[in-house]
This record gives sequence, C-alpha cells and structure tokens, in this order.
Amino acid sequence: MMFARRFALSALALCAYLLSFDTHAQAFRPHEPLDPAKAQSLPFTPMSITTAKGTVNFQVEVADTDQRRATGLMHRTELAIDKGMLFDMKRTGVVSFWMRNTFIPLDMLFIAPDGTVRSIAENTVPHNDAGVSSKVPVMAVLELKGGAVKAYGIQVGDKITHAIFKK
Repeated sequence: MMFARRFALSALALCAYLLSFDTHAQAFRPHEPLDPAKAQSLPFTPMSITTAKGTVNFQVEVADTDQRRATGLMHRTELAIDKGMLFDMKRTGVVSFWMRNTFIPLDMLFIAPDGTVRSIAENTVPHNDAGVSSKVPVMAVLELKGGAVKAYGIQVGDKITHAIFKK
C-alpha cells in the first residue's frame, strides 16, 4: 500500500512538473503572431553578386549590431527579389541562423571575409527553429527572397561586392 501511494505521488509530481515545463515552454515559444510594428527598417546600401551569368545588383540592409542581427527579417510578409539583408558578423566563424518569427522563405548565402560565397541554403522554411548552418567559417550572411538564388543562378564561389568585404 505504501509503495502504491508513493508511486501515485511520484506520478502526480512528474505530471505537475511536465505541465509546468509545458507552461514555461509556452512562454518562450518562438512563434509570435505577425506584427509588422516589430519589423526593423534599416538604410539600404548597394551590393552586387558576380555570377557565371553576369553581375546582379541588389539593395541590402546591413545588420551590423547584435540587436539588428537578432531581429533580422522577422515580422515581414514580403521581400523584393532585388532586396536583402546582409548580416555582418564582425568576425569569422561557423554561424547558424534560424527562421524564428520569419514569415517568408529565404535563401541564405554564407560569405567569407573576401566576399566569396562559401555555402548556400535555399528556400529556408518560415518559423523553423532548426538552425541553418554555414558549415564553414564565414564573416557574413546574406538573406534574399526565397528563389532568388535559383532565379539569378547564384552558386558557391560567386563573388559579392559590398563595403563590408575586404578588397
């Protein structure tokens, strides 16, 4: 009888713990309802990508602080194919990005300090918490509208020209 009572109390304690964890986890769930007021708007700067098909020009916002990088393209519902956000990591290393509170698919280009595209992730899934890794050391990440990589024929090895990259 004592064992059964202890087991029942342990089971109740476990259930209470799990429920409290779920409630706690709910508070930190990454997906918020769309709120355009939370979207950031940064000044545009010119950038180009030299591909096998030729040079493609873009206007990009530069996320160059922790806060700007953390917000990224969250809470936006559209991104023109000739626009993007360039994340200046300020140092070289393997990086991982997620799609928390991002409502549009994005192509991610992972870029070396000299502007060379080192790896690409196409059509990343909105709201996906799984990290999208550069897999190799990079200094910057360029986010473009999903499908831009295919539309422009961008490939690993292509060269990006922007003020943040060394000549």
